[in-house]
Amino acid sequence: MIEKYPVLKEAEAFYFEGNDIGILVSHGFTGSTQSMRFLGEQLAKEGFTVCGPRLKGHGTHFEDMELSMYQEWIESLEEGFKRLRETCSKIFITGLSMGGTLTLYLASKYPEIKGIIPINAAIEIEEMAKLAGALEPRFLDAIGSDIKKEGVIELAYEKTPLKSIGEIVQLMRITKERLPLISCPALIFVSTEDHVVPPENSMYIMETITSSDKEIVKLTNSYHVATIDNDKELIAEKSVKFIKEHL
Repeated sequence: MIEKYPVLKEAEAFYFEGNDIGILVSHGFTGSTQSMRFLGEQLAKEGFTVCGPRLKGHGTHFEDMELSMYQEWIESLEEGFKRLRETCSKIFITGLSMGGTLTLYLASKYPEIKGIIPINAAIEIEEMAKLAGALEPRFLDAIGSDIKKEGVIELAYEKTPLKSIGEIVQLMRITKERLPLISCPALIFVSTEDHVVPPENSMYIMETITSSDKEIVKLTNSYHVATIDNDKELIAEKSVKFIKEHL
């Protein structure tokens, strides 16, 4: 697809060149790289090479998103993965929400990935499944900015295309089926109160991946967009520790 709209300020892809340890960072559904920039910057401060792609159809206008397909979201992240492989000997992946879904999908496809850090990852959302296949309305209310901390706003679309709901439902379905293929170390973050993705998603991921080295960390002071909420420093600290322990 060809995007019609320019990339919004703060929604641009980012890349921080560092050592030969690569970290791929993915934002979520209807969101943008703004939600992952803080985590990316903290990882870069440790000397890692960090790549934060902008997923196709995101960070511009919701009409662009309406034309994008879940395969293009996978390809957007894979392009970042391939870029990191050019200079990095070890690669880790982290992602928020659908970015966590994509993290899991790539981990099931590329066994050489050293470790994953899904954050409030989505693999089944009943409300979305009910909407998949519907023909109207064309656009639904926004799902972004589920944040506990006052004054913090996520750079996300003000409308959600109904067609895109069908795309993420397909992505969640195929990713859920592939969970048993994941055996790399995993650090799973889950907000105990999340108004977008039921916390049970992370529990199911924890139980279903076949990794022998896996841990779940509950975030008690953040809602869905935890990477820019009250627990963002905790996520960064534990992510750095996890990566260093698995080099």
